[in-house]
Amino acid sequence: MTAAFVAAGLGIIPGTAQAADPVPVAAGVAEAITKASTSQGFHSPADRTVRTTLPAATEGKTKANAKTAAPQTAGAASTEQAALDAGANPTLAVDVSGTSYTAHGIELTTLITSADFALDVVIDWGDGKTDTVTAQGTAELHHSHTYDKSGEYQVQVKVTDAANAVQATNGGAFLTPGADFTPHAPTRLLDTRNGTGALLEKVPGQGTARVKVAGNAAIPAGVTAVALNVTVTETVDSGHITAWPGAGYDRPVTSNLNYTAGHSVPNLVIVPVGEDGYVELFNGGWSAVDLIADVTGYFTRSSGSGYTSMTPARFVDTREGVGAPPGMLAARSAFTTPIGGLQGVPQNIKAVALNVTVTEPQGPGHLTAFSGTGAVPTASNLNFVPGQTVANAVIVPVAPDGTIKIFNGAWSPTHVVVDVVGYYSTESKAAFLPFTPFRTLDTRVEEYGWTGGRFRAREYITKGFTPEAATPAGVEAYVLNATVTETGGTGFLSVAPSPDALPAPGDPAAPAAARPVSSTLNWTAGTTVPNLVQASDGDHGVINFWNQGHEDADLVLDVFGVYQTK
Repeated sequence: MTAAFVAAGLGIIPGTAQAADPVPVAAGVAEAITKASTSQGFHSPADRTVRTTLPAATEGKTKANAKTAAPQTAGAASTEQAALDAGANPTLAVDVSGTSYTAHGIELTTLITSADFALDVVIDWGDGKTDTVTAQGTAELHHSHTYDKSGEYQVQVKVTDAANAVQATNGGAFLTPGADFTPHAPTRLLDTRNGTGALLEKVPGQGTARVKVAGNAAIPAGVTAVALNVTVTETVDSGHITAWPGAGYDRPVTSNLNYTAGHSVPNLVIVPVGEDGYVELFNGGWSAVDLIADVTGYFTRSSGSGYTSMTPARFVDTREGVGAPPGMLAARSAFTTPIGGLQGVPQNIKAVALNVTVTEPQGPGHLTAFSGTGAVPTASNLNFVPGQTVANAVIVPVAPDGTIKIFNGAWSPTHVVVDVVGYYSTESKAAFLPFTPFRTLDTRVEEYGWTGGRFRAREYITKGFTPEAATPAGVEAYVLNATVTETGGTGFLSVAPSPDALPAPGDPAAPAAARPVSSTLNWTAGTTVPNLVQASDGDHGVINFWNQGHEDADLVLDVFGVYQTK
């Protein structure tokens, strides 16, 4: 792989779309979002209604009764007070249920039982915002609300019958399905080579390693998902690794990374955490391997950092002196590069999503990305051998001054390329909503609606994610795993939002898109290479996947979740 080839698109004419009528996948995404989000909600039946007699009205009625009524026995007085409390609307009650179809949204259904009187209804959403409406007698009301941040909110519905001086209140606690991100200094949670987090033994073929997440390394008990850098090493055969929540969940048919004999392969994994606080890693090969898992952040349903996606932008290229001194990064050394305040990234971000590429390494080693302050962590983000070009997705905390560091853990120099694909900040609105992974494209088979054949050289596949019939609301980015396989030569994958919408049936094809500069993953002949992709579908709900090589290959896409603002 040459340095020029990794740079992408230098002096090459724009490619053409591979499919005239690409099959959109939003129906599957929309269904997955609905299934994932509706797992949260509450129902408080009418028998939990709290009835209150309005104080001013009670006082007035009591005084009027005192002037006109004859002296009564204690029993008679008690009966009269019960009637007074019931008022003229004794059936007034409220049934409240809340559910969601998005990461931050709630759909509220209010069932009011009442005599035929005018009613004032106040909905307190629990975030300082209220809605006020009116109703008449028994009624069914529906309202929607979107929270700005993830968290638990106390929702209350108060129905007032002013004519009869009685009030009915009911509600419940609503937990948003979406979760916000908290960056974590890269920390090793699992290493089967030395017994960290597991027994000191390899993971057998078709076996599983369990990774304790909740309550480990200061990760809280309420964690819903975790960002792990998973590395497979000491391989003697081919296989794949699948991450999933474990207990109570079926293992998905998708994979997170693929490996071959004699290679160490890393990949960033964003995976839900099981109810027992663990994540499981399945070795899909037939021979034993060692597994390493490093945490770089986690998601909880409490206010934290949301996500903002970007069109991939190049921040560092040591071959050209972009964002770092020109020339190879020396052995056992690091450079600092600013992220905040550049190329549309604001200041005061908490973490950044990167794609980091090593190219032309002079020896074996590893690379570690970390905050611009602090010591070099023991965790790694990608591994390489001499002459190899390898990329991996990285989520890394950003220092208060907006910087990160890249450390070359090898004993030989290497070139480094860094592309920014998004960032996490307290101002960002998009929350992560994971769902059961599913495959949306495999160019080797037509099972997923693809009829375009192989992933052709120098061309791109266009995937629509927002057909009119099933548009997921407020999707900021899709969390995908892209795998390139059956490669005929060297190449690399680029992923970018399309500048054009999908043409309607019968309309002319969209103009050829400009070739991206950034790279997502790199391959050589005969290899299978995966990488996590956090991809925006831009203004038109369309993503382009580019084969930047000169030989055909095959492309597999699995969807793991979305970042959603609604």
